[in-house]
Parts: sequence; structure tokens; C-alpha cells
Amino acid sequence: MKPSRVLTFFLLLAGLLVATAIVYLPGLRGGFLFDDYVNLPSLGSDGPISNWPAFWRYITSGTADPTGRPLTLLSFLFDAHNWPANPLPFKRTNLILHLLNGVLLICLLQKLGRMISPQTDQRRLDMAAILGAAFWLLHPLFVSTTMYIVQREAMLPATFTLLGLLAWLHGRTRLQRGLQLSAMAWLLAGLLGCTLLGTLSKANGILLPALALVIEYSLLRTSSAVATRATGDLYRRSMLWLALIPALLVLCYLLFEAWQGFIHGISSIRPWTLGQRLLTEPRVLVEYVNLLWLPRPFTPGLFNDNVQLSTSLWSPVTTLPALVAISGLIAGAWKYRHRHPLIATAILFYFVGQSIESSTISLELYFEHRNYLPAMLMFWPLALWLCDVRMPQLQKIKADNTGDDYVARSPSMLRKVKPALAVVLLASLGLMTHTNAALWGNTHDQAILWAALNPDSPRAQANAANVERAAGHPELAAIRLKRLLAKDPDQVQLALNLFNAQCQLGNIDPSTIDAVKLALHTSRDTGSLLLHWFDGLMEQVQHSPCHSLNLQLVANLLKAAQENPYVAVNPGRQQDLYYLQGHLALIEGDADAALADFNHGLDLQARESAALAQAALLGSMGYPRLGLAHLDHYAAIRQQAGQPGFGMPQIHAWVLERQHYGSKELASLRATLSSDAASQTTGNR
Repeated sequence: MKPSRVLTFFLLLAGLLVATAIVYLPGLRGGFLFDDYVNLPSLGSDGPISNWPAFWRYITSGTADPTGRPLTLLSFLFDAHNWPANPLPFKRTNLILHLLNGVLLICLLQKLGRMISPQTDQRRLDMAAILGAAFWLLHPLFVSTTMYIVQREAMLPATFTLLGLLAWLHGRTRLQRGLQLSAMAWLLAGLLGCTLLGTLSKANGILLPALALVIEYSLLRTSSAVATRATGDLYRRSMLWLALIPALLVLCYLLFEAWQGFIHGISSIRPWTLGQRLLTEPRVLVEYVNLLWLPRPFTPGLFNDNVQLSTSLWSPVTTLPALVAISGLIAGAWKYRHRHPLIATAILFYFVGQSIESSTISLELYFEHRNYLPAMLMFWPLALWLCDVRMPQLQKIKADNTGDDYVARSPSMLRKVKPALAVVLLASLGLMTHTNAALWGNTHDQAILWAALNPDSPRAQANAANVERAAGHPELAAIRLKRLLAKDPDQVQLALNLFNAQCQLGNIDPSTIDAVKLALHTSRDTGSLLLHWFDGLMEQVQHSPCHSLNLQLVANLLKAAQENPYVAVNPGRQQDLYYLQGHLALIEGDADAALADFNHGLDLQARESAALAQAALLGSMGYPRLGLAHLDHYAAIRQQAGQPGFGMPQIHAWVLERQHYGSKELASLRATLSSDAASQTTGNR
């Protein structure tokens, strides 16, 4: 590459990165959101991560995926070692990672362009690579990935996938040159090493081998000159073991999940069946593609709990057309991959990238961040057209071909318009992304707008109500929540937030109390929501300005939750409710009843963390002897504790056992309780 060309390339690259950073800059002022509060507090759950034992406890504490996503957890340590923390460093790191992914994508597009069309003017290929990556970098749909801190777990697999594809292509090129040993090293590093690293960031990192196969069979084999040199027995065996077999294993797993879902059903926390999910996902994918090709500054964001389910091929009426459209795109891309390799590659890459999160695994139906990796090649064909580059189809390349044969012979007027069109598209994307990023930097306006864009979303309305309450407008929150709760009476998050809003106003309507009871009795599993809400409610009883709030009301609401049939089949939720019942008994002064409830909860699940928390609560409220009795009860049943789940939970349990962490915590608490009990005895004398 000539020096002038190198300088131009790097100036354009630097300009793109600076422009992307500028448009994202307003979003750095935003705060933590939703799942951030689920994942990030582990930074300080056992105190600051300031030594190696604490580091190993933290890095193995993940529960998402069998792997626990340890590399994502590790990346958070660049931003904080304790909790609570400042959100700015987390968001800044996410933005840096997004920029890095943009650079890697440019390198990938540049490499692919030169591999499939070596005789094309390299300046045009470089421009197309930068432009294709720029469309992706500046796309407003990815603000909700980049500015949502916890979605670093979607960004890191993309990083390792890009690194893996680049390493694989480099190894492929070296094998073409006859450098077998170094080629195999690069192939192993790319398809095995980076797949492992991506999977340790999030499970969809395991799709790297399948994505390499898409590029191999839909793009790299469109030129016989490349195909005949790059393939051989060694390469075919390498791709068999490093790409095809791993991809088939993923396919088998997805089919196994389908069989399990249809035969045994899925988790009770999902309000739909697997069949309904599979009918709904084509409509979701059509909506994703719509957002990618018809971008807008504001999208539904994080609130997609109101997606209409498809219950049959004709309900809603868009189900069958969406299914036909998605199936047609995939089949057509494969069939015409030789005639239109670039478009086919972009389509197949996208749908293979969606295969884990949008198929048979019973995840939530819709999230924008699922497009982050799959859409990386989507805008490259457009960029090549704008740069007047025409890639060859599957045909014999003549020896006398020149670069001019691969330049699209556009009319002179169109050739003049294309650069202006590219600038307009980039400016439009940048403006929309800047507008969306500014919204992510304003938590109040963000919540209100998302509620307006998602009028039927319980999560969006509950979030907006919380923001209104925090701003001193509980009356607005109450109006908002009442309206939606009338439509969805089993939505416990709406009912509990309405209760809080009216309590903040000073009095709770009897109709609201009845609505809360109904929601507590009928709602599906809500995770730790009930535990935190009831705990907070009990703390409010003594000093709340709400006249209707008293211990009897708390007891009645707790009884409604205990009668919930979904809770009855979930030992973890039952244990939470026994803890809450015991906590309430302690507040009422009945310590013996509290001990009985705590012991009963442990009998359901012999969890060490629960025993420690409950014994500490007994001690803090003046009953150290009962705290010791609770620890004795745990010691008697601890052998009944279930085995940790497969994968990272087993490793985490091994780390805790190796560090004698549990026994040290138990011994420390027992010593404290014994000292307090002895002090009580001395005081009584």
C-alpha cells in the first residue's frame, strides 16, 4: 500500500472513531439500569475485590449460562472493585469496546474484499470496508447495547468473534501459501481459542465456527482461483474438526432444547409455550430487520415484555407472512449464494448469528442487543455499491482481468451522486445515534419516553412510575399504574408500584390493596422482587407517613403471596417467603415463631447464605441464642444441600470450599453470637 493511501486510510479511520465517540458522548452521563443492578452488585457482595481470594470468588460467581460469563465479569474490574460504584467508567469502557469492534470489523471487511477480489482497486475496497463498518458503528439501534452497561456481555463475544474470524482468514491465507505449521496455529487460535474466549463472555460466542462456515461456503468459494488454492486435505480436515463439528453440536443442542420444550414443557416463569415462541420469533426477526434498514432515533429500548404472542399461523395475521419471509430469505440466500455472494453472506451471517437467542432456547422474546453481532456484515454490500465496487460471481477468472472489470459501470451521474448519498446516510445515522445517546444520558426523560413508546409494557410503566415518584410526583405515577393495572391485574410489578405511590401520597385505597393481593396470588415467578419489596415494606412500617400501612396489612399481603400456586412449586421462592414471615414475626416480638419459620425455610433448601443471613438477623434483633440455634439447625441438615448446577456453579462451590470460606463465615458469626449471648447473660445478672 502506497504511503499516501496508508495516510488517507488512517485519517478516515481516525475521523470515523472520533465522530462515533462524539455522537455517543451524551450517553456517558446516564446511570445504571435494570439488569445492571442484578449483575454488578457482586463487585461488592463480599466486600471490595482487593485480594486474590476475593477475586476468585467474584470471577466464578456468575450464574448466567453454564459458563457464568467470567470474562465479562473480569472486564467489570477495569471499572470498579466495589459496589456501589460510579456508572461513568463502565459506560466509557463499553464505548471504547464498541470503537474497537468497529476497527476489527474494518479489518475483516478489508481482508474479505481482498481475498475474493484481489484485482479490484484496493482503494475502493478500503473505502468500502470503512463505510460498511461506519454504517454499523453509527447505527442508532446499537445505542441500547453500548450504553447499557451489562450488555458488555453482548459486545465481548463480538470482539472475540471478529478476532477469531481474522485469525482464521490469516491461517487460511498462510495455508494457501504452503506454510502449514503456522497456518494451523492461526486456525487453532481463531476457531478454537477465540470461540472459547467468546463463549466465556456469553454463550452465543460459540457460534464463531458456524459464522466461519457461512463466510467459507457463501463468499470465499465464489472464486475458483481462491477455492482451488485454499482448500486441500489439511484444510478440509481442519474445517471439519474446528468448524463443522462444533456447528453441528450447537445445532444438536438447539434441537435437543426443542425436544425438551415440546415433550416436557418450559419454565413456569414464561407466559408462553415453546411452540408459541417459535411462531413469534419470525415476527420479531422481521421487526429487527425493519429497525436495521429503516432506522429511527428512538426505539422501544429495553421494554419488550408486551410482544404479542403468535398462537397460530394466522393469529396474528402477520405470523405466516413473517415465517414465509424469513424462510424465503434464508433459502434464497443459500440458493443464490454463487450469483449474489455478498448479499447471501450478509443474510446467512445474520440469521446464523441469531440462531441461539431467537430459536428454541426459552429466553425472553425480544431484545435489541441480539442484533449487535449478527448485523456486522449487513451493510457491507451497500458500502461496496456506494464505492462503485462489483465483486465477481462464481466464474472462471481470466488471467487478463484488470481492476476495471470489477468496478461497477454506473452511469456517470450516479457515480457522482453516490459519495453524496454515503455522506447523507452517515450524517443521518450519526444524528439519530446522537439523539438516542442523549436520551440514554437523561434517566428521567428516557423512562417517560420509553413508557410512551411502550404503552402496554408493565416494565416500562413501572419504570416510569418509579422515576416520577423519585421526582416527587407520586400522583402521576398512581394515575399511570392504575390505567395499565386494570388491563393486566396479574402484573405484580404494577400493583406493588401503585401501592408504593399511594403510600407516598399518605393513604392506600382499599381497591389497591385488593389489587395487590390479587397480583401476589396470581403472578408468575418474579425472582427476588417480592423479597426486596416486602423487606422494604417492613422497614417502612415504623416510620411511614402512610396511615394504612401496618403489620397486619403486611401479614395479609404475605399470606396472598404464599397462596400463589407458582410459588408453591418453587422451593427458592417458598424459602424467601418463610424468611419474610420470620422477619415479620421478629418485628412483632415473636422470636420463637421466627426461628421456626427460618428453620422451615432451610429445610426446603439448605443454603448456607440463607442460614448466615437469618442467624445474623436474629442476633441483630436481640436474640443471639436463637441465632446460634439456627446455625445448629443448619449444621444438622447441611448434608441435604443440593449439588451446585453444572458448569461455573460447580467451580464456584469448589473455590469456596478450597478457601474454607463458608466455614470461616460460620465460625465468625458463631463467635459473634456467642459473645452477644454471653453479654446478655452477664447483663441479666
